[in-house]
Amino acid sequence: MELKLYNTLSRQKEVFKPINGDKVRIYSCGPTVYYYAHIGNLRAYLFMDNLRRVLKYNGYELLHAMNITDVGHLVSDADEGEDKMAVAAKRENKNPYEIAEFYTNKFMIDLDKLNINKPEVICKATDHIKEMEEYVKQIIKNGYAYETEDTIYFDTSKLDKYGVLSNIKIDEQKAGARVDFDNHKKNVTDFALWIKAPENHIMKWDTFWGKCYPGWHIECSAMGRKYLGEHFDIHTGGIDHIPIHHENEIAQSKGCTGQIPANFWMHCEFLLIDGGKMSKSLNNVYTIADLEEKGFSAMDYRMFNYTSHYRNKLNFTWDSLESAKVALNRLKEGYKKHYDGKENVEDSVINEYEQKFNEAINDDLNMPLAMSVVWDVVKNNIKSPKFAELLRKFDQVLGLKLDEKDRIELPEDVKKLVDERKIARENKDWAKSDEIRDKLVQMGYSVKDTKSGMEITK
Repeated sequence: MELKLYNTLSRQKEVFKPINGDKVRIYSCGPTVYYYAHIGNLRAYLFMDNLRRVLKYNGYELLHAMNITDVGHLVSDADEGEDKMAVAAKRENKNPYEIAEFYTNKFMIDLDKLNINKPEVICKATDHIKEMEEYVKQIIKNGYAYETEDTIYFDTSKLDKYGVLSNIKIDEQKAGARVDFDNHKKNVTDFALWIKAPENHIMKWDTFWGKCYPGWHIECSAMGRKYLGEHFDIHTGGIDHIPIHHENEIAQSKGCTGQIPANFWMHCEFLLIDGGKMSKSLNNVYTIADLEEKGFSAMDYRMFNYTSHYRNKLNFTWDSLESAKVALNRLKEGYKKHYDGKENVEDSVINEYEQKFNEAINDDLNMPLAMSVVWDVVKNNIKSPKFAELLRKFDQVLGLKLDEKDRIELPEDVKKLVDERKIARENKDWAKSDEIRDKLVQMGYSVKDTKSGMEITK
């Protein structure tokens, strides 16, 4: 079955064909590890995970690289302001490496909670300064850069076209046309490749141009080339990367290697909060920890993301997350009913469901449509282990852990009551068993007796 993916580069869905047989090489823009990742950031990594899972489901072998930005990302996302790592270091009175390690670990924990399969290669910018330096030197050699007093800029006027992703009209962006312009630049769209570090700059390295630090965009091009080669299959990121970061990646790659690095460019849309943007001033920048404090799990948030296509905006509200939580519980209950079922079902029925599911996921990762097929299977009146097996197969893409029971850490007083109830049931003291169950319910826990034992949920 054909797999079609939307390519931002061509602005249309295209049949996906890897460059090299069944091996797919992917690069994903990773986090800038200066603070906790919020749920808007994490939507892009859930999309990344779904892409990985769909490709694997189709039988492809993956080589996937993702960067960790621990230097070079200025607060303006362009060439202005302080490095985000330096800002975080001042805020927390730590050095940038401590900041990077702490927030990288927190990010990885969030990925685990969301059941996101990590890329085969996770690479830190600070471990690849030499590769970036060599990349910049090649751009200079090819005539696509110029030096000012403190910066080596990429000269976008040397390209056949700048703005292939965003379709930016450079003529409308000349100096004075309602855009800020650095007088040291030749063109308003030029960007920093390599920057001389001021004396008090925290992160700097000895390079061919003195003590310097890299521009933000160069790391992805340099590490992508190192791990995936000069030409690979897919590049992913959030939609906010299109106009600056990915545009500049393409520009400098053309300046260094003469070609656009990836065949497919895929982007995830924004997450909205109550219909608007996330804002610290509105106090609506939520993390996975914030969700957990309100009684939700990371998997509830994963389920919520399946209510919209990755290329559509997704509106987060606490009510919608509650609905996703209820839906996930019902999905697991439906799976278990099929698992415990005794009826048989014709293979032709299984094949029809599987065909519909495959068509949905292979139509540019249409997860809402795929979920409608999943619900049709769950609600089927025939309760058959064959349907449970089919749902487990679908879960290779969904990543919802349908066959895993929710594990909760019980407080000591609750554990004690659970143990007492086990003993009561072993002694066939049903009155005592019911009394303890009622106590647990009053404490906020649901008790369900199954063939495999007692199930406790909060």
